[in-house]
Amino acid sequence: MASNEDYYRTLGVSRDASPEEIRKAYRRLARKYHPDLNPGDKAAEERFKKVQEAYDVLNDPKKKQMYDQYGFYSDSGFAAGAGAYQQGPGMGFGGFDFSDFMKGPGAGGRGEDYGFGGAFRDLFSQFFGGRQREASQAPEKGSDLEYALNIDFQQSLRGTQVRLNIQRYDQCTVCNGTGTQGGATTVCPECNGTGNVSQMAGAMRFSLTCPRCGGSGRLKNACPNCRGDGRLPKTESVEVRIPPGVRSGSRLRVAGKGNAGTFGAPPGDLYITVRVEPHPFFERDGDDIRIRVPITVAEAGLGAKIEVPTIDGRAILKIPQGTQNGQKFRLREKGVFNSRTNTRGDQIVEVYIQAPDVRDERTRELLRELAKLQTGDPRAELWTKV
Repeated sequence: MASNEDYYRTLGVSRDASPEEIRKAYRRLARKYHPDLNPGDKAAEERFKKVQEAYDVLNDPKKKQMYDQYGFYSDSGFAAGAGAYQQGPGMGFGGFDFSDFMKGPGAGGRGEDYGFGGAFRDLFSQFFGGRQREASQAPEKGSDLEYALNIDFQQSLRGTQVRLNIQRYDQCTVCNGTGTQGGATTVCPECNGTGNVSQMAGAMRFSLTCPRCGGSGRLKNACPNCRGDGRLPKTESVEVRIPPGVRSGSRLRVAGKGNAGTFGAPPGDLYITVRVEPHPFFERDGDDIRIRVPITVAEAGLGAKIEVPTIDGRAILKIPQGTQNGQKFRLREKGVFNSRTNTRGDQIVEVYIQAPDVRDERTRELLRELAKLQTGDPRAELWTKV
């Protein structure tokens, strides 16, 4: 991986953002641009890749330090820059002392450090430890994966089991994730067999010996199946159990089903964000279920027993005489089961009075008779508060 992207801008965070702020920004963008939620949208897919790349660097303290110091990052651990000055035969840096370049004249003959001197010393100490020395690759835990899953309202209440096809990096079965196999060699993927990589320090560009192959252009004993990486892309079917009562926005963790680690390191985890599709008339409020039910003028005035839907089926609700519009009733233990407390919520029924559909003179006459029985002004109390 080598990119000129501003990773902080990609994630929409400041350069002094905390690790938690970086993680939150990544999760928000990953859910927004994930290819599974944007099928056929190439722009969203490219955006998702950039977000993943930025998070891989800023979430790793060592990679983040290198990126913050040099402004770029590549998987080899260097600041990356294209179009570098190409080093010819016999034009190495051996025999040259850069201490005078890094320091200026100071009092007492001692050199004072320029602003970029420290960066050069760090760069040279890391990258010029020996041309033919093959850099050691430290195993690194695999990155986590994010997946969005849509389920319907009933599935969220009762729980379900789903099978997902996940694209992830899995351990190479030929070398068991080590990246090596006795006697085999392959072209170094870092320098594409040239033995050199272009790097940048401040405003200067250099052609440096490839740290992965030590300048040979080939990886010794590299596994030919994975080209020494120890991992290969794979589509895997994963069975996930969604517990009863799961809420929209909940994140479920499937351990070990993220990307495989490098050189035999443990894999990351798979995180599934559950999105519950809305119901036509049920609404969830914590462990309670809310619903609005219409009643007639006669039912409100005289009282009645009516059937109302619940998540378990039908239930009888008693409407008392003189029920007002917007009045709420509680059906005990008709809500969502909470596995943590081993209890069920309630169902809250809000009634609203439905005006009669006046289509004939007989209906109008009955309403006029009803109006005569209504004594007083129902809005009188409003005027006392104005």
